Amino acid sequence: MDIRKVKKLIELLEESGIAEIEIREGEESVRISRGSTAPAQQVYAAAPYPAPAPQAAAAPAPAPAASPPPKSNEYVVTAPMVGTFYASPSPGAKPFVDIGDEVKVGQVLCIIEAMKMMNQIESDKAGRITSVMVQNGEPVEFGQPLYTIE
Repeated sequence: MDIRKVKKLIELLEESGIAEIEIREGEESVRISRGSTAPAQQVYAAAPYPAPAPQAAAAPAPAPAASPPPKSNEYVVTAPMVGTFYASPSPGAKPFVDIGDEVKVGQVLCIIEAMKMMNQIESDKAGRITSVMVQNGEPVEFGQPLYTIE
């Protein structure tokens, strides 16, 4: 591969903001990735689920228990995206918030990993955490309740 092509790829990478690019021409290939001064983020991976045993007659699955409706003085923090919920900044670390903690507007409550990006979820309201509705490492859906704040 011509060195001028490689230089041009580097320029395109810098101008576009893309983190990594890989080009193949026949048997030749080049991968260029942008260096980061930030420490590498830890990636969490869920263990695969074992395949269920076949059943002769499938009984209808029970509906999941609905969370009780919030009281008039409670605010429900919902997931702004689909992803994986993490209560702490890294495995084994103390959670961002626990039940009974006082939170301020803009305080980080949790992280939702979506498409390998760690997104900090901040509080919209000030108050006290009254419930945590998701377990660490669980997948969450858009709009799913995460916390209630009183």
